[in-house]
Amino acid sequence: MIREAMLWDPAGEGAVVCRLCAHRCVIKPGKQGLCAVRENREGRLVTLVYGEVVAAHVDPIEKKPLFHFLPGSTALSIATPGCNFRCGFCQNWQISQAPRRRGGGIAGEPFAPEAVVRAAVDRGCRSISYTYTEPTIFFEYAAETARLAREAGLLNNFVTNGYMTAEALEALRPVLDAANIDLKAFDDETYKKVCGARLEPVLDSIRRMRALGIWVEVTTLVVPGLNDGDPELSAIAGFIASVDPDIPWHVSRFHPDYEYTQAPATPVATLRAAAAAGRREGLRYIYVGNVPGESEDTACRVCGTVLIRRSGFTVLANVLTDSRCPSCGTALPGRFD
Repeated sequence: MIREAMLWDPAGEGAVVCRLCAHRCVIKPGKQGLCAVRENREGRLVTLVYGEVVAAHVDPIEKKPLFHFLPGSTALSIATPGCNFRCGFCQNWQISQAPRRRGGGIAGEPFAPEAVVRAAVDRGCRSISYTYTEPTIFFEYAAETARLAREAGLLNNFVTNGYMTAEALEALRPVLDAANIDLKAFDDETYKKVCGARLEPVLDSIRRMRALGIWVEVTTLVVPGLNDGDPELSAIAGFIASVDPDIPWHVSRFHPDYEYTQAPATPVATLRAAAAAGRREGLRYIYVGNVPGESEDTACRVCGTVLIRRSGFTVLANVLTDSRCPSCGTALPGRFD
């Protein structure tokens, strides 16, 4: 469905400048932004994907992954086509890259914001997750759905590459409760080469979200030969710790996919080394993901009591008492109400 977009300005001679993400595309009449889902029509910016849903599932919140946000609950997860990145290792490339691929398209199944919220409530979900592709590019749809979700007593979370502008975040702040941000590397050239983007706007989003009171968790897909060196992993962990050592860091195993098949699956030893680097840099909550059998339990940082025990995406036990460790009373940071 086509709707007038938010966050844009005229730029002269019929062009517009989009203020939604850090690309800040200047779009000429009849052309689209880098995301391929926002188009200049006669001097006005429109979104082409409002309510065009290509994926809708009830997921454990741990699948996002969000481990300190309503653990053990479910989220209704939705996505429209498109992304403002072009990562060669994207695991959802069939839908994220569809609008810019030859023969691709933007059509999804209509799913109005009111219907999304009603479905989430009917299925007993505690939140709505805007995920699978990049939620920033379906901003208008996400913002309206999130507003209605809040009115219905639901929370909202983004699974995002973190490339939104400060203006977009400020507009979302009243209705966005949590986000998992992909921090793909700590090298600007890697971001340019692999994602078609830059590093600093992502770091800015992590800082800004945390300052705005949005619960933040960070995921790094550890790709052999790309970002798996100890100096880079230590730099990522050090940056996160400098923002807030309580931010959980998920180091996730890479599997060859889409256009990035030259690297093997990440050795488990590399992920364990990343976790060790995170602990050295002062991070308090580190989780190794995409590795069956690897513990992803949450322990008290003071006394070591296991507070949340997990198997895969399932919470097996949660002994928190009013968000605190029952043994020593230390509060676990996150959103647990």
